[in-house]
Amino acid sequence: MNSIKTMENSAPAGLYIYVPFCRSKCAYCDFYSITDGSQAAGYLHALSREMEHYREFAPLFDTVYVGGGTPSCLDTGQLEELLHRVREAFPIAPNSEITVEVNPGDVDTVFMRGLRDAGVNRVSVGVQSFDDSILKSLGRRHNGREGREAVEAARAAGFANVGVDLIYGVPGQSHDLWQETMETALVFNPEHLSCYELTLEEGTPFHRRMERGEFSLPGEEEAYRFFSMTSAFLEQRGYTHYEVSNFARERALISRHNHKYWDHTPCLGLGPAAHSFNGTRRWWNHRSLEGYGRDVASGLAPVAGAEDLTPEELRLEALYFGFRTKRGIHGPEFRERYGIDLFREKGPALRCLRDEGLVTLDDEFMAPTRRGLALADRLCLL
Repeated sequence: MNSIKTMENSAPAGLYIYVPFCRSKCAYCDFYSITDGSQAAGYLHALSREMEHYREFAPLFDTVYVGGGTPSCLDTGQLEELLHRVREAFPIAPNSEITVEVNPGDVDTVFMRGLRDAGVNRVSVGVQSFDDSILKSLGRRHNGREGREAVEAARAAGFANVGVDLIYGVPGQSHDLWQETMETALVFNPEHLSCYELTLEEGTPFHRRMERGEFSLPGEEEAYRFFSMTSAFLEQRGYTHYEVSNFARERALISRHNHKYWDHTPCLGLGPAAHSFNGTRRWWNHRSLEGYGRDVASGLAPVAGAEDLTPEELRLEALYFGFRTKRGIHGPEFRERYGIDLFREKGPALRCLRDEGLVTLDDEFMAPTRRGLALADRLCLL
């Protein structure tokens, strides 16, 4: 029986901090958040106490990612305090990638300079669209002008690593309108672009409207047209399509933090609803600021649930993540880490995927084609 030789990863760990505040809830969003910003001080206090549980999690961290929720609901003083507490609690490498997500409408050049002063060196701007009608349909509280001004503010503050998040496949969004959105984003020459297909989770207002028949999402063929035109358009303009939804202007600008999720590097998640992974075990915090704070105040780790991954589950995840990235899967490394020679044991299935134009194969690597990236979730079932 094959077994995993080791799940130890010598790479520095990643740190994710979930900020659970939003000024309003978007119609399509299923992430946990609350709109009562008066609880921010209590949240920061609880976060500091949670850090005490994990001081020995890893010998070194080299990425810190502050997401949510809407981190820019906190003021720069609170964000500076948060990052100060992080540096006191954990060994953060000097060259770390430190990212904060921000929403247009919350930020200006003064705010962005405050982030820079706090040690942030990368911002991810949740623009989603520059079209006012699309933004309104999504329930976003900013307009297209504010989206452009937010990216301009990041540049004016001196950020040399700016990411822009966009959404496609929105009802009423034509291919021409989507291309116009991408062209507008490229005016700012962002180092990173995340282009997500709109998906709807049960219970969200958008999902309920779809169930009532008020609109429908693009079918499989139409969704692939959006995906392929996005990939072709951005690659023609020099971006590397390195993961299903992510593009970088240079390989050095690929999100270092996100890559840790895709190669099973340990990541510690702090805050309500945050997830953690130590190499073989995954756990997640209470999806409630009240439950999170109650456990922390009692001296407990605020864990709502956990799972220990079997060797087979880890292999399947490694396939899933590998086929979602342009880098693909390195056969010898996979064999060394997960105990299976994919080329030998899955050779016929891999050759079938190659013949269908879904992957490329050589002596050591298998990697998804553009069409394969679009079907990445299915490729891991080979």
